[in-house]
Amino acid sequence: MLLLIMFIFLFILIFLSALFAVLAKDLLFCVISLGVMSLATSIVFFILNAPDVAITEASVGAALTTAIYVFGVRRTEREEK
Repeated sequence: MLLLIMFIFLFILIFLSALFAVLAKDLLFCVISLGVMSLATSIVFFILNAPDVAITEASVGAALTTAIYVFGVRRTEREEK
């Protein structure tokens, strides 16, 4: 029962963070939302007994890609409307 509640919470978190990433106006918030989504996905992989996939998703998806995107967003100029 606890596992089912954890899956439901993680899937809601994944869905909401993906939705925030699409609908948000601030690019930095979008990148952070994608990082949260990737981290939640890696937790789901770990629960499903795929630790190698979970470690890869956490390191590449949540850490490296987010860091590269944050660096790219911070290097660009923001246009205020």
